[in-house]
Amino acid sequence: MYAIVETGSKQYKVQKGDVIEVEKFEAEPGKTVKLDKVLFYSKGKSSEIGRPYIKGAHVVCDVISNFKADKVITFKYRRRKKSRVKKGHRQQLTRLKVAEIEVGS
Repeated sequence: MYAIVETGSKQYKVQKGDVIEVEKFEAEPGKTVKLDKVLFYSKGKSSEIGRPYIKGAHVVCDVISNFKADKVITFKYRRRKKSRVKKGHRQQLTRLKVAEIEVGS
């Protein structure tokens, strides 16, 4: 059984017990969050496609930790113009463990 959920404008394929890293949630470690934007659900040979989301379906996740990703460096350079711009960015992320996938009929 698996589902495809949308959070932070990104889509993730999740199964029970998976650990995923998503954009930051305002939730403390140890709390639970509900991802209710389920795009697709499959169990064995049966599947359900949302238009755009499946009504009554959600994925329950436990918050493991909040952390920052590795630094990403952007460097812009214009030749012969003495123009150089270097910037860095560290994205705030939340690590979630999928507890269960619930689909209402």
